Amino acid sequence: MNRAILVILGVMAALVVGVGVIVVILVATGGDDDGTTQTQETPAGDGGGEGELRLIGGEPISLDPHVIQDAGSALYVVEIFGGLLTLDPNLEIQPDLAAEIPTEANGGKVVNADGTVTYTFRLREGLLFHDRKPVFAETVKASFERAADPATQSLVSEFFLGDIVGVTEKLRGQANEISGIEVIDETTLTITIEADLPSFLFKLTYPTAFVIDPTQVENDPNWTRRPNGTGPYELKEWRFGERIVLEANERYHLGAPNIKTVRYLLAGSSITLYEAGDIDVAGVALDDLERIQDPADALNAEYHSGNRLSLDYLGFNTKSPPFDDPLVRKAFAMAIDKAQIARAVYQDAIPVANSILMPGLSAYSETAQPPAFDVEAAIELLNQSSYGGADGLPEITLAESGTGATSGPGTTAILEMWRINLGVDVQIQQAEAATFFQDVDQGRYQMFTLGWIMDYPDEEDILNIHFDSDSPNNNTGYSNPDVDALLRAALTESDPQTRTDLYRQAEDIILDEVPWFPLFFDQFHALIKPYVNNYLIPASIVPRLRFISLDE
Repeated sequence: MNRAILVILGVMAALVVGVGVIVVILVATGGDDDGTTQTQETPAGDGGGEGELRLIGGEPISLDPHVIQDAGSALYVVEIFGGLLTLDPNLEIQPDLAAEIPTEANGGKVVNADGTVTYTFRLREGLLFHDRKPVFAETVKASFERAADPATQSLVSEFFLGDIVGVTEKLRGQANEISGIEVIDETTLTITIEADLPSFLFKLTYPTAFVIDPTQVENDPNWTRRPNGTGPYELKEWRFGERIVLEANERYHLGAPNIKTVRYLLAGSSITLYEAGDIDVAGVALDDLERIQDPADALNAEYHSGNRLSLDYLGFNTKSPPFDDPLVRKAFAMAIDKAQIARAVYQDAIPVANSILMPGLSAYSETAQPPAFDVEAAIELLNQSSYGGADGLPEITLAESGTGATSGPGTTAILEMWRINLGVDVQIQQAEAATFFQDVDQGRYQMFTLGWIMDYPDEEDILNIHFDSDSPNNNTGYSNPDVDALLRAALTESDPQTRTDLYRQAEDIILDEVPWFPLFFDQFHALIKPYVNNYLIPASIVPRLRFISLDE
């Protein structure tokens, strides 16, 4: 559930999403007095990478895979930890700790008489944590139990693990363990889910399903400062506000990374550091984009761009006045000229979003359309609403993540459009990232700005998560029985075209009722040094550092 904050509206973060900085969040967190974490030394293995890749990064909110929700933390977590399955840079499922993907063909998937489905996972031989502690099937089960423990306070485990028989009961404190997970022997376990769900294996690639070291978590209250994972890189140093250093896991079961060390600087200007030779990859901010895109510029040969499976949007709390009235939501949406903002503020560096689903998803449609910009129609809708027009509205606040004195140019432009087009003055409320996410989840804001980065390329990961009335992550309070029926039918539909049609029908209703108003799809604009090879910028956040290499 990778949320990108301050995307487009606060700063041009969407222009740097490809460089390891989905979200630049500088927050203060607890830790040692000197702000430094140094992991225990581990003996060197045979082989391993060479050299150091230097990047600029954001301070993670947490490195606990079972609770993270933000993209800034996920960038590190997917390199430090791993689970039974993973996504490759093409967003295809691959075995990680598991020796193979369980299927009906290999006997790993069985549809039971009661409609449940049992997957059998066999682990690879010789799996190790970074400290050389072995990983067994019991370790995997313990990690799932911890993710579903109410004491862990995960806001995402119900969605990503809730298909497993017994997880809901465990989360509600009605059971001591997950009945649907059974350890068969040291290297084999079974996972039984409620129904044959096409997207379930995708969910096992999300950090909530990652394996943690249960002994470390139990004995070290500060374990997230020096996590013991199974991933391709281990955390060697974390100095708050300065740097994070990852070191290659030379015993990694999928092969040692090509690069020995990855150093993230947590402060500084990306383009300035790049031009000074202090980092090897940089995001291109709006102020520099025109220059970098000029073929005559010396850096143009190092410029790269591409699309992401992500969306920037306005969220309306459908339970909070005045956005409990869909006519008000639609009026506010129709008063925003997204094309003008893209052109005048962002120099057409990002595309206007015509839907909630992004290009690249099966159900994306070029003909999908949210309420179009129309000032006269917006005013008429506001007058027809239960509030009788602008004069009848209560005070309205737009929430965003940040601690700056002012908002970014995109937010400013939207506020001005509402003032001019609707005669409504909207105030800004800012909060630091962790508080902001919590308040969004608890429905404390009238409306908010956020970005969504797909965790895996399936419509469920955005439509079912956010718009099913029973979803624990439906943070706008949106509820429509017809949408619920369509989304739930799509979950278990095995025919791809029928599934696509169900999602398109659901999205059409959602776009019309406007719990979200899609603003822009995201693109990355980056500079990459010519000696950096295979610097992959996937459409979503997946482990990728081990594929990169450096010329001598």
